[in-house]
Amino acid sequence: MIGSGSFFSQMLVLLGGAVIAAPIFRKLGLGTILGYLAAGVVIGPIMHRITEAEEVLHVAEFGIVFLLFVIGLELKPSRLWQMRGDVFGLGPAQVILCGAVLTGLVMAAGLADWRGSLIIGFGLALSSTAFAVQILNDEGDLNSKYGQRAFSILLFQDLAIVPLLALTSILATGVDETDLPR
Repeated sequence: MIGSGSFFSQMLVLLGGAVIAAPIFRKLGLGTILGYLAAGVVIGPIMHRITEAEEVLHVAEFGIVFLLFVIGLELKPSRLWQMRGDVFGLGPAQVILCGAVLTGLVMAAGLADWRGSLIIGFGLALSSTAFAVQILNDEGDLNSKYGQRAFSILLFQDLAIVPLLALTSILATGVDETDLPR
Protein backbone atom coordinates (compact mmCIF):
# COMPACT_ATOMS: atom_id res chain seq x y z
CA MET A 1 0.00 0.00 0.00
CA ILE A 2 1.19 3.50 -0.78
CA GLY A 3 1.03 6.05 2.03
CA SER A 4 -0.13 9.62 1.53
CA GLY A 5 3.40 10.99 1.92
CA SER A 6 5.07 8.32 -0.18
CA PHE A 7 7.56 9.07 -2.89
CA PHE A 8 5.22 7.67 -5.55
CA SER A 9 2.34 9.93 -4.57
CA GLN A 10 4.68 12.93 -4.46
CA MET A 11 5.82 12.17 -8.00
CA LEU A 12 2.17 11.93 -9.11
CA VAL A 13 1.48 15.33 -7.55
CA LEU A 14 4.46 16.82 -9.40
CA LEU A 15 3.42 15.29 -12.71
CA GLY A 16 -0.15 16.45 -12.19
CA GLY A 17 1.04 19.97 -11.45
CA ALA A 18 3.16 19.95 -14.59
CA VAL A 19 0.29 18.65 -16.72
CA ILE A 20 -1.98 21.43 -15.44
CA ALA A 21 0.47 24.36 -15.29
CA ALA A 22 2.39 23.87 -18.55
CA PRO A 23 -0.58 24.24 -20.94
CA ILE A 24 -1.99 27.17 -18.94
CA PHE A 25 1.32 29.05 -19.07
CA ARG A 26 1.76 28.19 -22.74
CA LYS A 27 -1.72 29.58 -23.52
CA LEU A 28 -0.83 32.74 -21.60
CA GLY A 29 2.29 33.06 -23.76
CA LEU A 30 4.64 32.67 -20.80
CA GLY A 31 6.18 29.34 -21.84
CA THR A 32 6.14 25.91 -20.31
CA ILE A 33 9.34 26.45 -18.31
CA LEU A 34 7.64 29.14 -16.20
CA GLY A 35 4.65 26.82 -15.84
CA TYR A 36 6.86 24.07 -14.43
CA LEU A 37 8.55 26.56 -12.12
CA ALA A 38 5.22 27.94 -10.88
CA ALA A 39 3.87 24.43 -10.31
CA GLY A 40 6.97 23.56 -8.30
CA VAL A 41 6.62 26.67 -6.14
CA VAL A 42 2.93 26.01 -5.47
CA ILE A 43 3.41 22.30 -4.77
CA GLY A 44 6.58 22.67 -2.69
CA PRO A 45 6.96 25.81 -0.58
CA ILE A 46 3.29 26.90 -0.64
CA MET A 47 1.34 23.63 -0.24
CA HIS A 48 4.19 21.64 1.41
CA ARG A 49 3.29 18.52 -0.59
CA ILE A 50 6.91 17.47 -1.22
CA THR A 51 8.79 16.06 1.75
CA GLU A 52 11.43 14.00 -0.05
CA ALA A 53 13.02 16.73 -2.18
CA GLU A 54 16.35 14.88 -2.38
CA GLU A 55 14.67 11.82 -3.89
CA VAL A 56 12.74 13.97 -6.37
CA LEU A 57 16.01 15.62 -7.42
CA HIS A 58 17.42 12.26 -8.51
CA VAL A 59 14.38 11.61 -10.69
CA ALA A 60 14.54 15.16 -12.11
CA GLU A 61 18.11 14.52 -13.23
CA PHE A 62 16.79 11.72 -15.43
CA GLY A 63 14.55 14.24 -17.17
CA ILE A 64 17.55 16.40 -18.05
CA VAL A 65 19.47 13.34 -19.24
CA PHE A 66 16.56 12.25 -21.44
CA LEU A 67 16.25 15.74 -22.91
CA LEU A 68 19.93 15.72 -23.81
CA PHE A 69 19.51 12.26 -25.37
CA VAL A 70 16.64 13.57 -27.50
CA ILE A 71 18.85 16.47 -28.61
CA GLY A 72 21.59 13.99 -29.46
CA LEU A 73 19.20 11.77 -31.40
CA GLU A 74 18.16 14.69 -33.58
CA LEU A 75 21.72 15.93 -34.14
CA LYS A 76 23.09 14.27 -37.25
CA PRO A 77 26.86 14.22 -37.78
CA SER A 78 26.43 16.12 -41.07
CA ARG A 79 24.50 18.85 -39.25
CA LEU A 80 27.14 19.00 -36.53
CA TRP A 81 29.81 19.34 -39.22
CA GLN A 82 27.88 22.26 -40.75
CA MET A 83 27.67 23.92 -37.33
CA ARG A 84 31.36 23.48 -36.52
CA GLY A 85 32.18 27.12 -37.31
CA ASP A 86 29.58 28.39 -34.86
CA VAL A 87 30.33 25.71 -32.25
CA PHE A 88 34.08 26.38 -32.23
CA GLY A 89 33.90 30.07 -33.22
CA LEU A 90 30.94 31.68 -31.49
CA GLY A 91 31.01 29.21 -28.59
CA PRO A 92 34.51 30.00 -27.34
CA ALA A 93 34.00 33.72 -28.03
CA GLN A 94 30.86 33.79 -25.85
CA VAL A 95 32.35 31.73 -23.02
CA ILE A 96 35.66 33.64 -22.93
CA LEU A 97 34.15 37.11 -23.30
CA CYS A 98 31.33 36.59 -20.80
CA GLY A 99 33.62 34.69 -18.42
CA ALA A 100 36.22 37.46 -18.48
CA VAL A 101 33.65 40.23 -17.95
CA LEU A 102 31.93 38.37 -15.11
CA THR A 103 35.29 37.52 -13.52
CA GLY A 104 36.19 41.20 -13.59
CA LEU A 105 32.86 42.17 -12.04
CA VAL A 106 33.25 39.64 -9.22
CA MET A 107 36.80 40.85 -8.54
CA ALA A 108 35.72 44.52 -8.67
CA ALA A 109 32.93 43.81 -6.20
CA GLY A 110 35.46 42.16 -3.88
CA LEU A 111 33.40 39.00 -3.58
CA ALA A 112 36.33 36.62 -4.05
CA ASP A 113 40.05 36.46 -4.76
CA TRP A 114 41.22 35.96 -8.34
CA ARG A 115 40.79 32.18 -8.15
CA GLY A 116 37.24 32.35 -6.86
CA SER A 117 36.39 35.17 -9.25
CA LEU A 118 37.61 33.08 -12.17
CA ILE A 119 35.49 30.09 -11.17
CA ILE A 120 32.41 32.23 -10.48
CA GLY A 121 32.81 34.27 -13.67
CA PHE A 122 33.24 31.33 -16.00
CA GLY A 123 30.61 29.28 -14.18
CA LEU A 124 28.08 32.06 -14.70
CA ALA A 125 29.09 32.35 -18.37
CA LEU A 126 27.51 28.93 -18.99
CA SER A 127 23.81 28.41 -19.68
CA SER A 128 21.48 25.50 -19.11
CA THR A 129 21.19 23.65 -22.41
CA ALA A 130 17.99 21.96 -21.31
CA PHE A 131 16.39 25.27 -20.31
CA ALA A 132 17.49 27.21 -23.40
CA VAL A 133 16.59 24.47 -25.88
CA GLN A 134 13.16 24.13 -24.28
CA ILE A 135 12.57 27.88 -24.70
CA LEU A 136 13.78 27.82 -28.32
CA ASN A 137 11.58 24.80 -28.99
CA ASP A 138 8.51 26.38 -27.34
CA GLU A 139 8.91 29.49 -29.49
CA GLY A 140 9.53 27.42 -32.65
CA ASP A 141 12.90 29.08 -33.10
CA LEU A 142 15.19 26.05 -32.84
CA ASN A 143 15.51 25.74 -36.62
CA SER A 144 15.89 29.47 -37.27
CA LYS A 145 19.31 30.99 -38.01
CA TYR A 146 19.72 32.48 -34.53
CA GLY A 147 18.26 29.33 -32.95
CA GLN A 148 20.95 27.27 -34.66
CA ARG A 149 23.63 29.71 -33.51
CA ALA A 150 22.29 29.65 -29.97
CA PHE A 151 22.27 25.85 -30.08
CA SER A 152 25.88 25.88 -31.34
CA ILE A 153 26.95 28.05 -28.43
CA LEU A 154 25.09 25.77 -26.00
CA LEU A 155 26.91 22.75 -27.42
CA PHE A 156 30.27 24.42 -26.85
CA GLN A 157 29.24 25.35 -23.32
CA ASP A 158 28.47 21.70 -22.64
CA LEU A 159 31.95 20.83 -23.87
CA ALA A 160 33.52 23.65 -21.84
CA ILE A 161 32.26 22.18 -18.57
CA VAL A 162 35.00 19.52 -18.52
CA PRO A 163 37.99 21.91 -18.72
CA LEU A 164 36.30 24.29 -16.27
CA LEU A 165 35.89 21.48 -13.75
CA ALA A 166 39.56 20.60 -14.25
CA LEU A 167 40.46 24.28 -13.76
CA THR A 168 38.51 24.29 -10.52
CA SER A 169 40.57 21.35 -9.24
CA ILE A 170 43.83 22.96 -10.35
CA LEU A 171 43.03 26.29 -8.71
CA ALA A 172 41.86 24.59 -5.52
CA THR A 173 45.24 22.87 -5.05
CA GLY A 174 46.89 26.26 -4.48
CA VAL A 175 44.43 27.31 -1.77
CA ASP A 176 45.29 26.73 1.85
CA GLU A 177 42.40 25.88 4.16
CA THR A 178 43.25 28.92 6.30
CA ASP A 179 42.58 31.16 3.26
CA LEU A 180 38.94 30.10 3.06
CA PRO A 181 36.32 32.50 4.47
CA ARG A 182 34.55 31.45 7.65
